[in-house]
Amino acid sequence: MKHQESTPSISLSISKAELAKLPAADYYGDIHVVDSPEDVEAAVAILRESDIIGFDTETRPSFKKGQTHQVALMQLATRHECFLFRLNMIGLPKPVKDLLEDPELLKIGVSLHDDFHNLHRIYTLRPEGFIDLQPYVKQFGIADNSLSRIYAILFGHRISKGQRLTNWEAPALTPGQQAYAAFDALSCIEIFDYLQSGSFDPSLSPYIIPNADETSNQPS
Repeated sequence: MKHQESTPSISLSISKAELAKLPAADYYGDIHVVDSPEDVEAAVAILRESDIIGFDTETRPSFKKGQTHQVALMQLATRHECFLFRLNMIGLPKPVKDLLEDPELLKIGVSLHDDFHNLHRIYTLRPEGFIDLQPYVKQFGIADNSLSRIYAILFGHRISKGQRLTNWEAPALTPGQQAYAAFDALSCIEIFDYLQSGSFDPSLSPYIIPNADETSNQPS
């Protein structure tokens, strides 16, 4: 695995205004909604053939104080397709749990602590083989923590967040929800692959902030 040492004099961050001006990124891969136990094993078999898996989860938003919901969706993607496991319908099947706990399978996510915290409220799970992009990108001078800002800094496109606060427990996911969820998982792979390739030069980025000691923890 390639690694790049951070450049202490360079720190990168994109503002909310700059982010809003960027063109929206689109998801072009195949999407498979897994809402039946009978479809789980075939989906996991395909995922296990990949050398890398993008990971994310979605939870129905709460608009009332004190109200919380359980994780409704888990996205697991290869470089070419994404499987949307509807946990609110099928729970966490053993083949998926085994995949998440397999230390030999490389899995990439962002803000994994939050995902795992929410999953642990429902399931007994010991995730292995994961890389969290939040700390990983620091070695490349990227100060931002959110997936959308990291993606924008690297690729100059904006991940649309319009579907984020929709109902992930709906009887059927809309095409917009499916594309949004799939892209979040795929983009984790794209970010990791690009940084691992050695092609990214922080010194050429338009998002260099003046003070290298500054860091940005702005939300997505």
